[in-house]
Amino acid sequence: MYEVMIRTEFASAHNLRNYEGSCETLHGHNWKADIVVQAEELDEIGLALDFNLLKARAAEIINDLDHIYLNEHEAFREDNPSSENIARYIFKEIGKTLDKGVKIKKVTVWETDDAAASYFED
Repeated sequence: MYEVMIRTEFASAHNLRNYEGSCETLHGHNWKADIVVQAEELDEIGLALDFNLLKARAAEIINDLDHIYLNEHEAFREDNPSSENIARYIFKEIGKTLDKGVKIKKVTVWETDDAAASYFED
C-alpha cells in the first residue's frame, strides 16, 4: 500500500456555537490541512497520485474555505465549524475527486501548531 500526503493552508474565522469558553466568540486561525490518500498500485510511471494533481484538487476545496466566516459556509450552518468537522468536510470533498484506485485515507486539520483533529473512515 502506498500513501501520498500534501499539506495545504487557509485562513478563516469561526466561532463554536454552544461552547462555554473563549472559542464561542468570533476568532480566526491560520489552519493547516494534511491530506493523505492511498493506493495499492502505482501508475505506469511509478506514482500513486501526482502531488500536483492532489494539490490542485485540494486547492478547489480549500479556496472555498479561505478568508471566510466558516459559520456561514453551507457545510457549517448546522454543524459547528470545529477542527473535527472541517477535517470531515475536506475528507468527503476530496474523496469525490479521486480517480479509481486512489482513495482518501485521512485528513488532519491543524488550528494551531500544537492542536489538530483528524477524520478517517475504516
